[in-house]
Amino acid sequence: MRITVSKENYLKAIAETEAEGETVIAATLARWLDVSAPAVTMATRRLKRDGLTVVARDGRISLTTTGREIALRLIRRHYLIERMLTEVFGMEWYKVHDEAEQLEHAVSADFEAKLIEKLGDDKNCPHGFALGLETKAERERRGMLALSEVAGARQATVVSVFERDRALLEYLDQLGIRPGALVDVVARNVDATMTLRTGGQTISLGAGAAARVWVTLLPVLDPVEQPA
Repeated sequence: MRITVSKENYLKAIAETEAEGETVIAATLARWLDVSAPAVTMATRRLKRDGLTVVARDGRISLTTTGREIALRLIRRHYLIERMLTEVFGMEWYKVHDEAEQLEHAVSADFEAKLIEKLGDDKNCPHGFALGLETKAERERRGMLALSEVAGARQATVVSVFERDRALLEYLDQLGIRPGALVDVVARNVDATMTLRTGGQTISLGAGAAARVWVTLLPVLDPVEQPA
C-alpha cells in the first residue's frame, strides 16, 4: 500500500475534526480540506479500500488502527516542524502552520529523531498545543474553555488558538491575543461580540473568533485579597 500526501492529509483531517468534536462525514472533510465533494468521495473510497478508514451506514467516517497511527505520526511531525520554524528560525507564530503543512510530508524518521533531540517534545507548539492530539473534552477536563464561553467580568490566560485559519491568526496577533497573553473579559454584548482588554488596549472580538481561542480562568480574588 502506497501512502501518498493526499492520503496523509485526509487521515490527519479525520483525526483533527474528531478532536474538535465534529461529526466526520464527507461534507465535513470537503470543508476542512477545501476540496470538492467528488474529490472527497474518491479519496474516502481509496482509504476504505486500503483499510485505513471505516465508513458507517450513516456516512460517518472513522480511522482504523493503521489509519490513526499514520495520522498521529503526521501530527507529531507537524508539531516538531512548527517548533523548529519558530525556535530555530524565528518565524512568526501565525505563519508556521501553513509552512508545516507542506514540510510535514517530507520528514523522515531520522530527521524526526534529530528534531526531538534538538527541541525535546515537552513544550507547546506556537499555537499552544502539546505534542499529540488533544480533544475538546480533554481540554475541558484540564480546566480550559473557549473564550466565547467566559461569562461575566473575568481575567483569563490564553492557552491555545485554532491554527488552521491564517487570516484569523494574523488578526488575533494584531489584537495581542496569542498564547500566554492575559485577557480581561469586560463584557458580553448583545450583538454577540465581546469587549476585552489586553496589552493595555480595549478591543472587540466576535463570537466566532472567540470560540477559536482557548483560555484558563484566573482565580477570583476575595475583596480583602485585592491589591491596594
